Amino acid sequence: MTEPPPPVAVGLVGAGPWAHYVHAPVLAAGPHTRLAGIWARRPDAATALATQHGGVPVFERYEALLEVCDAVAFSVPPDVQATMALAAARAGKALLLEKPVALDVAAAEALAEAVDAAGVPTQMVLSWRYAPTVRAFLREVAGLDVLGARAHFLSGAFLGGPFATPWRLEHGPLFDLGPHMIDVLDAALGTVVQVRAHGDPQRWVGLLLEHAGGAVSEVSLTGSSGTQPMRSGVEVHTRDGVHAVDGVTAVDATAFATMAQELATAVRTNTPHELDVHRGLHLQRLLAAALADLRR
Repeated sequence: MTEPPPPVAVGLVGAGPWAHYVHAPVLAAGPHTRLAGIWARRPDAATALATQHGGVPVFERYEALLEVCDAVAFSVPPDVQATMALAAARAGKALLLEKPVALDVAAAEALAEAVDAAGVPTQMVLSWRYAPTVRAFLREVAGLDVLGARAHFLSGAFLGGPFATPWRLEHGPLFDLGPHMIDVLDAALGTVVQVRAHGDPQRWVGLLLEHAGGAVSEVSLTGSSGTQPMRSGVEVHTRDGVHAVDGVTAVDATAFATMAQELATAVRTNTPHELDVHRGLHLQRLLAAALADLRR
């Protein structure tokens, strides 16, 4: 019987809420990955998180973490990620990147160029895209004669709690929730070639997307709604009916386990993933265009 390959060693950068809820438990659970260590700007937070997962090593120096891992997962603000991921790519490490890749297009482009130069695999934590129901939905709508589509992500995360973090409060729902919706609509209807935006960047943002081939879609985003529980979903409309997926129920532990398995496969085979840094760069350019519209 062939022995399974050893788990891929993944170092974790950051010890914030997403690292607690997703990155650390998913990477530590195996069997495809193991949590090789943690580095965070606050050593006490890193130690507390490491203790929850069997006392994995905590590193005082980021460079020391890079020495013990095959891949690096980031759970830090986008501007911090864009800078630290450069060093990891140049050290030959695969990258598991949060969305958005950065806070501006120039930083995202610099990271993509460094990744290409280093030849390392990358993968985005676009969590919807790892969910079985979302993948089935995308297969279902492929090739349909679409009238249009609409998507929404409506939550109260910015009103308080662990995800009311400074970068989210400053940059609003466009940068935090927008990548998920734009990515799924892009995958469902074709490449987004133009975006228009309206609303208040910190309160409610509406997007109108135009896709290659002529399809159109609409997006509503907020992190400041008192609705409970949060609501998120995508609908694709045709003359024959509607095809829909609910993001609240779709994204669960199975989705994140798939993400970890596909990361391990990409590292072992050194093959690109569909949701790589260039996918993140594509989304970054659309976010920038939408933000420019909002600021007019």
